Order: sequence, then C-alpha cells, then structure tokens
Amino acid sequence: MAATPRLFIVEDDDKLRHLLSSYFREQDFDVKAFDRGEAAVAAILSEQPDIVMLDLMLPDIDGLTICRQIRAQFSGKVLMLTASDDDFDHVAALEIGADDFVTKPIKPRVLLARLRALIRRADSQPKTTEHSPSIAFNTLAYGRLTLNKSRKRCALAEKHIPLSDSEFDLLWLLAESADKVLSRDTLTRAVRGIEYDGLDRTVDNKVVSLRKKLGDNPASPCRIITVRGKGYLFVPDAWQDSQHND
Repeated sequence: MAATPRLFIVEDDDKLRHLLSSYFREQDFDVKAFDRGEAAVAAILSEQPDIVMLDLMLPDIDGLTICRQIRAQFSGKVLMLTASDDDFDHVAALEIGADDFVTKPIKPRVLLARLRALIRRADSQPKTTEHSPSIAFNTLAYGRLTLNKSRKRCALAEKHIPLSDSEFDLLWLLAESADKVLSRDTLTRAVRGIEYDGLDRTVDNKVVSLRKKLGDNPASPCRIITVRGKGYLFVPDAWQDSQHND
C-alpha cells in the first residue's frame, strides 16, 4: 500500500463528511469525499483507492448495493459506517464483501485505529506475480475445499465461493490450524489487528457468513464449529462432500 493511503469517504451528512475529511487529511491520508453513491462507484472502480469508507444509508444508492457493485472489481478495503447496531445489518455488510464496520456516532480516533488495522492487513499480504512459483505453498486443500492464499480464492467442489478479504483471511487462519481451537482473541488480533474486548462480534459475524456461504448449517455446524467458552475449530474431515448440512 502507498506511503500515503488513498481514502474515499462516501457520506451524505455534510457536517460528518467534512469532519472526517479534515481529520484524516491531518492524519496523512489522501482523501476524496462524495455525498452521493453513483459518482462514488465510478470513481472507486476507475481510481482504485486503498480504502473506501462507505455510509450504509445514502440518498441515491444504499451502501450495501454500492459494496456489492464494486466488490468484484475493487481490490482495496471497504469499511462500512452504520447508524444501526442491528446484527442483521452487520452480517449483511460482511456477507457482501465489507472488511469492517463502525457504528455511529463516530469516534474519529477509533475509526483511525480501524483504518490503520486494515492498512496493516493489506501490507502483510504476500506480493505475488502472475508467474509466482509458490502457488503450492499458498494452497490448502481439505476434501472438496481448496484455498489459494496468494489469489484469495476459495473453491468448494470446484465451484468458486466469493469471499471478502477478511472472510478469506479468517477461513485461511482456521484452516491452517485445522483441529486446533483458536480463541476469539487470537482471531480478532489476526483479522482486525486489535485486542478482543469481550464484546466485539466481528469474528462471530464473519463465522456466520462463512458457514452460510460454505453450506455449514448454522443450527448444527460441522465444518467450522464453536467450542463454548474457547473459540472456533476448523474440522478437516468435514469437507469430503459438497452437500449442505441442512
């Protein structure tokens, strides 16, 4: 990622948009702000900023629709802003490709920490080329599940499963430690770059999203299971068939 991260802010509240723009410029971000979704979509796809800060509720196109439209062609990070503390909105945002979300009212210093965590994650990702010789090293396979880390590609029964970067990172971490319970603290540190505070539901919501996308019945999961009071465990023997467990 560039030394000066490029940040696009899509927010229709004039006061908040100007506040955030000013604050992040002072924090050495290259900021471009939009008050409408349509103009933002075209700019995001053509200019490919490092991070998009996207309001959930906009007057023309809602943030979820924008995220869905850009995700397949946008390689940067997406952080959603929402006035709702409803888990449904958070899960929906993560399912369509958002990397993180922050609930309003906004605390700029908290928001800055979230953005820096996303930047660290992007910087830690391996740089590969089209002819990289290390593809095998970056691949995990369990039954019909195949993960390619360098391309962040997930396939189940040879069918591509679209995942956000953060969903893939979480799944890779679990799969890399198959048959080992990983705590929420370990997963939160790895995925978000911050300590688990006992209340943060980000990892839990991403697990819910992964189970849905990978056909693991949330009522009785067998592929990514919850170990009460300890964390989550990836079961390597549960991927031998592609049938949904429902």
